[in-house]
Amino acid sequence: MIAFGPVPSRRLGMSLGMNNIPPKICSYSCVYCQIGNTLKMETTRQEFYKPAQVYKAVKERVNEVIGKGEKIDYLSFVPDGEPTLDLNIGKEIELLKDLGIKIAVITNASLLWMKEVREDIQKADWICVKVDSVNKEIYRRIDRPYGKLSLEKILDGIGKFSMEFKGELTSETMMVKGLNDREEEMKGVAEFLSSLNLSHSYIMIPIRPPAEKWVEAPSEEALNAAYMIFKEHNLSPELLTGAEQGSFGFSGDIVEDILATSAVHPLRKDSVEELLEKASKGWETVEDLLKKGELKEVNYRGKTFYLKTLRK
Repeated sequence: MIAFGPVPSRRLGMSLGMNNIPPKICSYSCVYCQIGNTLKMETTRQEFYKPAQVYKAVKERVNEVIGKGEKIDYLSFVPDGEPTLDLNIGKEIELLKDLGIKIAVITNASLLWMKEVREDIQKADWICVKVDSVNKEIYRRIDRPYGKLSLEKILDGIGKFSMEFKGELTSETMMVKGLNDREEEMKGVAEFLSSLNLSHSYIMIPIRPPAEKWVEAPSEEALNAAYMIFKEHNLSPELLTGAEQGSFGFSGDIVEDILATSAVHPLRKDSVEELLEKASKGWETVEDLLKKGELKEVNYRGKTFYLKTLRK
């Protein structure tokens, strides 16, 4: 499903997601990824959907959601993989501007060394680039990039994009215990980020089931140290360490809503219960999806989550 949500976002309010990449094609296979391990590693951009197909799906979803009294703050490219692998993302942004809703792109920034990628996402309103480490060894251990990717070229591309982009640019750094949670690691990241034109820098921890079961959040001491380091570098840091607040949007088809959203955004049990209540449906809807193998249940940090089963 191309359009899903809206979902409550800790950064974007009510965000209607756009899934412009089939599951799960990405340039990274991050150890903490909430969608699971990458099924196909790729750095070659290609067409996955026609721009008109994306526009039609999003417009229909927007009309459905608004028709039910739901709010949408952003249309967000936050797919099952890396959104800039989509050769048509620039054309899609241009078409979607017609809907009069701000457009966001959440990217791992791995392809920003390509001039055409930077040009394609210039017309978005809000962009978040990922920088987990500026240390090559740590970067490879945490983000597990496609073999041909160069961290030096990626950081250079982010720097160029920062100078070119006229919208709101932010960054995100996911901290993982034992990998990038040492002060020297965060100092390196902060020094690089301070060279960019950022409005905010988000420090995150894994709050949903990660690709690798051994992944853990850093200690509170490490988080606090990272926050202070970012603050000393004037990065307007924000810690994103808790669950999003607010209800998930309901379009009218409860099964479609659960599967579409959980494909890219694992749903806590309480969020699924809220959706079921909106649809006047019982828990047997979830039990049926679990029995069919379309949904799976995962426990993480004392919470129960539901994820759509990805098919290879």
